[in-house]
Amino acid sequence: MNIGILGGTGPAGSSLALRLASAGHSVWIGSREESKASLVVEEALQRFQEEDLSLFAGTNERAAECELVVVATPWDTMLKAVEPLKDVLRGKTVISMANALLRVGSELQAIIPARGSAAQTLQAALCDSKIVAALHHVPAKELGRISSPIEADVLVCSDYENEGHAVVELLSSLPGMNSYFAGSLSQAGPIEAMTAVLVNLNIRYKTRVALRVIGIPK
Repeated sequence: MNIGILGGTGPAGSSLALRLASAGHSVWIGSREESKASLVVEEALQRFQEEDLSLFAGTNERAAECELVVVATPWDTMLKAVEPLKDVLRGKTVISMANALLRVGSELQAIIPARGSAAQTLQAALCDSKIVAALHHVPAKELGRISSPIEADVLVCSDYENEGHAVVELLSSLPGMNSYFAGSLSQAGPIEAMTAVLVNLNIRYKTRVALRVIGIPK
């Protein structure tokens, strides 16, 4: 699959790009500044020289041309990033992995956007795209360790069930990861908010917490 990641130079976006490329997909890391994306790709290819990674650098506009697009920007800059790309994203599946979080003292707390979640906010902005919320609880550091399976599960939700199940299938193909369709995009709010709990556990116990779902037959 040809996958583009908008704002893909951050920890989550670049780690996801590595993981998807290691699974055989062609991945474009996008950025407002192509030079920044080029530096991230160059460092990744040098670090994993033994891997045959189809990893490329470009602008966000170039990444948006891919058949599947991931928005990996922070939640508060998400709309600014996608607004110029509405036409090229029309009709496409767009994955939202943003979490609306705010640091209050020593804790991270969830913010509930006016529309209920970052994913629902993105769907309202890209009304002609098919938004799928996913990948909120996967630790970026472990995601980028492509030599090891990921010990994490992913909850996926969307108002477009066929596209949601396609994302479930894609993510479940990654070693160690299980993915489950959790319903309509109205479920994105509690899924996103749970990230604050997991991050606070990380801070308190100095570890990397991930979600595991039990009880569903494979």
